[in-house]
This record gives sequence, C-alpha cells and structure tokens, in this order.
Amino acid sequence: MIKLIEVSDGDTVTIPSPLPAVAAPGVKTMFLTHTGQIGGAEVCLLNVVNGFDSSVFLFKDGPLRQRLRDLGVHVELPRRQLDLQAVRRDRGILNALPVTGGIVALLGEIRRKAARYDLIYCNSQKSFVLGAIATTLQQRPLLWHLHDILDEAHFGHYQLRLVIRLANWRASQVVAPSRAVAEAFVAVGGRADLVKIVANGVKVSTHETGPNSRALLRRQMGLPDGTLFGVFSRLSPWKGQHVALEALALLPGAACIIVGEALFGERDYVAGLRQQVERLGLLGRVHFLGHRDDVALLMRAVDVVVHPSIEPEPFGLTLVEAMFARTPVLASNTGAALDILDSGRFGTLVPPGDVAALAAALSRLLDNNAPEVSTTQRQVVEARRHAETHYTADRMVRDIRRLASKLVHGPDRGHDLVQELEGRS
Repeated sequence: MIKLIEVSDGDTVTIPSPLPAVAAPGVKTMFLTHTGQIGGAEVCLLNVVNGFDSSVFLFKDGPLRQRLRDLGVHVELPRRQLDLQAVRRDRGILNALPVTGGIVALLGEIRRKAARYDLIYCNSQKSFVLGAIATTLQQRPLLWHLHDILDEAHFGHYQLRLVIRLANWRASQVVAPSRAVAEAFVAVGGRADLVKIVANGVKVSTHETGPNSRALLRRQMGLPDGTLFGVFSRLSPWKGQHVALEALALLPGAACIIVGEALFGERDYVAGLRQQVERLGLLGRVHFLGHRDDVALLMRAVDVVVHPSIEPEPFGLTLVEAMFARTPVLASNTGAALDILDSGRFGTLVPPGDVAALAAALSRLLDNNAPEVSTTQRQVVEARRHAETHYTADRMVRDIRRLASKLVHGPDRGHDLVQELEGRS
C-alpha cells in the first residue's frame, strides 16, 4: 500500500444548481475539458467551477456548454472544434493522426488563452495532455483532475506512457477522487508526491425536496408498485446494466428502472440491452427512463439502488447519491466502491459480474420479511450521516479551492488567503 496525502477522507446523477459563488482567492483559472457531453467528470466540473474566478474552454460543443452558462460561467469554444473521442483509449497514438492539424491549432489557442490566467485546471486526460504541452513554456501551475483509473487494460500502452511522463514533468498537482484512482496513477509510474485525494461530492439540498412517502413518489412519477430496484448510470458495457438484467430474470415479481443514456458512441449496447429484455422475458418489468434530472427523487422511490459495474469505478457518484437518498445500495466490490461503502458498512457488496450473487443479495434486500431488514434500516441512516460528513459538494469545492490557492500563492500565503475567505463566507 502506497502512502498518499489526503485532503479529506473520503452516472446518471443529479445536475447541480449553483453553489455559493465564493471564488478561490486571487486565483484566475482557466478550465479545460475535451467534451461537451455530461458524464460524472463533467458533473464534478459543474460543482467545482463556481468556486473559482474562471472561464471554461470546451474543445467541443454540447449540453455542458449551456449548463455552464446557466451557472453564469464564461464558456469559450475553439475556432475549429475537435471530436477527440476519435482518439480512443484502446488504440495507439497513431489513431490521432486524422485530427493532427486541428490539434496543432488548438494547442496555439490554449497557449494564447492561458497567458491570461493564474492556474490551468484540466478536467480530463485529453485536455491535460494538450494543456500540458501548450503551456510548457509559460510555467503556470497546472492542476490535473484525474477521473480515470489508469492501467494498460483500458489505455493504449503508448498513450499511457505519454500521459504519465507529462504528469511527472508538467503537473503541479494531480487531484484524484478516490484511493483507487490515486494508487493506479502511482502503479503505472506517476509520482506519489503529486497526488492529493479529494473525494467527489453532491449537493445536499438536492435530496431535501419532494415527499418522503415511497408510495406517493411512485404514483407521482408513474412508477410501478411492488418490489422495484433502480440502476442509475451511463449506459455502457462496463457499467454492467446487462448483469442487472440477468439478475432480475432470477427474481420473479421484481421490476427494474434503468436511468441514463448512452454517451461516447455506445448506442449498440443500448440496443443489446433491449434485445436482452425480450430474450429473458422481462417485457413490462424493465423500464428504460433515459436521462433524468430528478434522479434524487427516483432513488427515493425505489427499494434498492444497484450499481453493477464489472470494472473498477474511479469514484461512483451514484453510490453517494443513493446514500443521501437513504436508499439501500448494492454495488460491485471493486474500485472506489470499497472505500465509499466502507467495505460493506454502508451498503452491500458483491463480486463484479456475479449474476447469482447479485440476485441473492437483491432478494434479501427486497424481502421486507427478511431478518436483515432492521440492519439495513440502520445502515441507510448511518450511510446518510457519513455522506453528509465526507461527500458534499461544498466540502469538495472547499478542498480544491484550498489546493488551488496554495499552488498559485505558495503554501503559507495560500493558507492565509483561504482562511480569510472562509471567515467571510
């Protein structure tokens, strides 16, 4: 086990409304991100950006642009937008050649814009690579918010070597949302002294509205009666929705809602899920709800939130959302879920991809007559209390704001400025 410094201990998700606009003191920040789509990393960005005097440079337009504008954030787009999703994780650097000309132009734009800022904040791996190269001669602090578990199973060998060498040479700080992300970064050659763990967080107020009655919520939202569990995340093979459907087939009488949509070219998987529903005889028992902004209410309406990822999660905002919703959580025992659920203290863990284990755990959690019911009720109360302490958006923004101030002003002056700011807020 490597030793890492922690700032705090600690996919379809609720999109945040504005946090109090108290900016990091004296830190004018340019945020970079390669996508205009909204996934977990972008939800994190929507929370963080309000803690800074900032603008966001999106490499490609999408729904994220309007969300940022709704928060009052200045957003810029390049003259020529690039679809960097074409540079896939599982391929070599050569697959970037078709967009090379656009990348060269984009590097120039980043370099010119960065000259106006104190800190460059990269919210994705691709934006970090371009941001690091573009600002090499400017020597401004560069913070990389790493949202991926880096390993050769998911990233091309040369791509991984490039990003680690750039991080060790150019990054002033690497922020990881979990120990799983931090340890993976170091395991592939990243410098441990660069890493700070700042857990992601959600807005508490999102979970304070609407009726408390599960039956009333279901009637209002058009959801079925009876035993019902929910899967909330981007529709993607590694998120494991297909595993949840296989488990549902072993649970006569239960139903399931699947909340989320496909991003990043994964439409074939969605078609496969619908075919799987027919093949397993689950028509009428599975409800695909697509993207929803009322996830907090939906989580309170179901009996169990299931997070069946078959690969390690870098974080898993869905788990935290469920803890705030006071709904039992069932997740795969891998990645950040182990820390968030404290190895089973705040939820139930099963081996990833194990359909029988998932179905058995679901059966126990959905059975109101099971002996474990009182234990589960205590567990969700403790989980909510733990989430309020460790996984709020306010805490996340405060910790990142502190890091940013220290990077720009130095540890002593940065600490004094943050203390002064927090005393006024």
